[in-house]
Amino acid sequence: MYKRVRLKDTVEVPPKHLADVTPQLVKQLLQDKLEGRMDEEVGSVVSVIEVHDIGDGAVIPNRPGVYYEAEFDALTFDPEMQEVIDGEVVEVVNFGAFIGIGPVDGLLHVSQISNEYLAFDDENQQLASRDSNAVLGVGDAVRARIVTKSIDERNPRDSKIGLTAKQPGLGKHGWLKEERQNAAASE
Repeated sequence: MYKRVRLKDTVEVPPKHLADVTPQLVKQLLQDKLEGRMDEEVGSVVSVIEVHDIGDGAVIPNRPGVYYEAEFDALTFDPEMQEVIDGEVVEVVNFGAFIGIGPVDGLLHVSQISNEYLAFDDENQQLASRDSNAVLGVGDAVRARIVTKSIDERNPRDSKIGLTAKQPGLGKHGWLKEERQNAAASE
């Protein structure tokens, strides 16, 4: 889930910029420091939006810059357990599909995609059913639910998000549309 949050952090202003410590400069330094980083409490910082307050600078011995505490708004992405998300298949492997959900990818394991057996088609980079015409490939839009989450603050790309699409109303958008059309035709 995307959220706008008010945060505080300390930023080092290099000596060459000390004559002009502006909100715009502090915003740029905060962006360089925080964007793309993961935090257990707020999730992944997508963007620093606006700097509201810059405190007095502090000098630390043997360090060239001056440290300022800043209060700012940031856009964050924090996936929540049981949240339903829409994403796009970014990679298909023999054990499932990786779904792009914001700044991270979630794994939709092959056992959590469908009740049908899906075989991996290495040549076409897709998962295909032998019983029906169901195919899941790169670029397909998918609706899934977050069922597991393990956030790695040091290396956000190693964070693990587990997804399921086996519940009603979840799955590849094309399959969901077909289900609705079949239900309407049978009424």
